[in-house]
Amino acid sequence: MSRFLLRHWTAVIVVLLIAWWTLFYLPNTPAFAVFQLKRAIDAHDGAQAAEFVDFESVVKHAGYEMLADKSAGNDIVNQFIGKGAVELFSKPVAGMVEAWAQREVATGAKEVQMPGAAVAGAIVLLHRDGDTAYTDFRDRDGKVWEIHMARTADGRWQIVEVKNIQQLLDKLQRREAAPGSP
Repeated sequence: MSRFLLRHWTAVIVVLLIAWWTLFYLPNTPAFAVFQLKRAIDAHDGAQAAEFVDFESVVKHAGYEMLADKSAGNDIVNQFIGKGAVELFSKPVAGMVEAWAQREVATGAKEVQMPGAAVAGAIVLLHRDGDTAYTDFRDRDGKVWEIHMARTADGRWQIVEVKNIQQLLDKLQRREAAPGSP
C-alpha cells in the first residue's frame, strides 16, 4: 500500500482535495443552495423548497420596489405612509406567499419549475461577495431576473430579494383572471 502511495502521490492528493472540497466547501456555497432548491422543487417538496427563501425579506423588497416605481414623483408623506404599510403588511403577506409557493411546488405548477439549463446558467453567472450573492438571467420570455441571496446566521443560503417582481405579479394576475383558473 505504501508503495502505491509513493508511486501515485499526486493522484492521491488530487482525490483528497476533491473529497475535501465536496464535503466541506461545496455545501456551504450559494450555488449548492440553488442546486438544492431545484432538487426540492423537482421532488415536489414545498416545505423543503421554502427553506431556501426568506419570504418576509422578499416581500419587503418587492413592496419597496413597487413603492419606488409608483411614487417616483409623489411627495414625501405618501412615500412615508407607503413604507409604513410595507413594514406593517410584509409579515402576513409573506405567510400567504409562502403557503402559496409551497402549494405550487407540491402540485408541480409550471410557474415554479426551474429548468436545468436556467439553473446551470444562474450558477455560472452567480456573483458572490462574502455573505451575499446574486445572479441575473433572462428567461425564455425575454424577461430579466435578478435574484439576491444572503447567508443566514446558521450558515444557510436563502433568497432574500427578487428584482423586477412586478413582472411575476402581472403574470400571476393574468393566470388567475384567465377562464378555468383555480
